[in-house]
Amino acid sequence: MAERSPSLPLPGGNTQVEQDLGFGRVLSEEHNYRLLNRDGSFNVIVEHGSPLKRLFSYHAFLNLTWPRFFAVFGVAYLILNGVFALLYMSGGPGALVGDEHLNAFWRAFFFSVHTFATVGYGNIAPVSGYANAVVTAETLVGLMAFAVTTGLIFARFSRPLADIRYSSCAIIAPYQDITAFEFRVVNGRNNQLINLEATVMLSRFEGEGRDRPRRFYQLKLERTRVALFPLNWTIVHPIDPASPLYGWTKEMMLSAEVEVAILITAVDETFAQTVNSRASYTAREIQFGRRFVLMYELAGPRIVMDLEKLDATEAAALPS
Repeated sequence: MAERSPSLPLPGGNTQVEQDLGFGRVLSEEHNYRLLNRDGSFNVIVEHGSPLKRLFSYHAFLNLTWPRFFAVFGVAYLILNGVFALLYMSGGPGALVGDEHLNAFWRAFFFSVHTFATVGYGNIAPVSGYANAVVTAETLVGLMAFAVTTGLIFARFSRPLADIRYSSCAIIAPYQDITAFEFRVVNGRNNQLINLEATVMLSRFEGEGRDRPRRFYQLKLERTRVALFPLNWTIVHPIDPASPLYGWTKEMMLSAEVEVAILITAVDETFAQTVNSRASYTAREIQFGRRFVLMYELAGPRIVMDLEKLDATEAAALPS
């Protein structure tokens, strides 16, 4: 039997893509399963290695939110000092001298804090050989811990991340004499993004019954790239007779479990590095008969853009 071509060109430049976007045939044919979340994350959890290894991996620390990052390091800091406090206490009551107002544990704990941070106030001091050996070990651990923490914080600050914000819904809006599938994006930061390029993929189940296959189509866009991104960008797919959405209603989209996945790549001018952003819209997040409201207005010699209007739409009659 002849081998099937990897893609089937459709009129007008649309392409039926014979692939699954990397999810595999089994997941691609699963019903009521969202391939890509609104925030661009995947509904995939990779389980390998021990939980501690996954938690304390370089990748995990880079991707933790800032509150969780500081919470993890705060808890680890307290645990390490608690462990060294117990080690000092195991040397007996004569291992440390000074600050008799504190009980044995808290005196050892705060001495560990002083040693760990190389503060050394001098009100508590080690006197035995065992205590000085523990001080030596803790000093080494403290230096390494601060070096690792400094490196991770620097890496988190210096890593370029795109904050491209997507409208909460996509719309089917009037476009020239036809309609168009549209959504809007804007840069959520004050940095400059250049050479943006958008790829939009539509997936849906076709045919009848539970065994119907999921098909993928690359949507032809009015404009696939923009050189500069000072304002918002409304990404438009004209729904002409060659479009896979031609003649489709809201009910048909819901029945076919339509999902539109978006990938946007750009160059961060500050870091001169490529960044990317992902999102998707399901059929429930597509509104018919709407159009976007302008996000910006002229204010003297400047243009003022209101990010709060990213999702603002108004009713618009669709051509019959």
